[in-house]
Amino acid sequence: MTPWIIAACAVLLAAAVIAYDRYRVRRTMDTLDRMLDEAIRGTFTATHFDESRLSAVEVKMQRYLQASGTSKAQLEEQKARVQGLIADVSHQTKTPISNILLYAELLGDKPLPDDCRDCVQALSAQAQKLRFLIESLVKAGRLETGVIAVHPKPDRVGSLVADALREATPKAAAKGITLSGTPANEIACFDRKWTLEALGNLLDNAIKYTPTGGSVTVSVVPYELFCRIDVADTGIGLTEEETSRVFARFYRAPAAQNAPGVGLGLYLAREIAAENGGYIKVSSRPGAGSTFSLFLPRGDGQM
Repeated sequence: MTPWIIAACAVLLAAAVIAYDRYRVRRTMDTLDRMLDEAIRGTFTATHFDESRLSAVEVKMQRYLQASGTSKAQLEEQKARVQGLIADVSHQTKTPISNILLYAELLGDKPLPDDCRDCVQALSAQAQKLRFLIESLVKAGRLETGVIAVHPKPDRVGSLVADALREATPKAAAKGITLSGTPANEIACFDRKWTLEALGNLLDNAIKYTPTGGSVTVSVVPYELFCRIDVADTGIGLTEEETSRVFARFYRAPAAQNAPGVGLGLYLAREIAAENGGYIKVSSRPGAGSTFSLFLPRGDGQM
């Protein structure tokens, strides 16, 4: 047999091997693609039971999907229980707390000794704190379990900021803090009701930790993909360790232990920002104030 015939046979054999290998790879990829499609539709079942690697993958995928289905069912069951608990807590505590506040107010209107009047004021303040705590817990639970749906849509950021400043003005004035904001014409995508609450929480936090005579300023910075709302204060500030923990549920900075609040405002603000498709960042130094930045997606910028 001549050398060129041997070479030609070798080339043909190599081509055949390559073609067969590509066929096997393509068939394996097609099978995996089918398995994934069936898994997405929830109709996957293992159909091959031999000693091949592909069969082993099928069996493993079936076990994984069965475990995932069980976990999902358990998660849905737990979610339903949490929703029921939230509804029960909200319903069962609303009336007693309202009654406590009512009776405290009625007692305050009566002629009482000074020490008794102090007790009535303390009772009213603690009942208000308890109502705030329960309302915050209910809101947080509803956001986490999907009971509350956030529906972002294009809206004017300037109008949102103006409303938030209007709500925060009485509290800032009562504490002797200068509250100001800059005009803005930007459009972003957000749920107005819940984003107003998030921005209100940022303002409330800034006012709470800014001493009398300080200032809180709200400004808007547009970007291509996001619109940033800065809430800057001249308050006590945060350490680097505190800035990494400040959005955790129930977290209170050591320097803020005596301030009113339960550590849920910033947590709720972060959750609402995430539901809008945005996020919150903080920049701060001890004794030099803090700037909390709420980022809202711009969307298509159309209204």
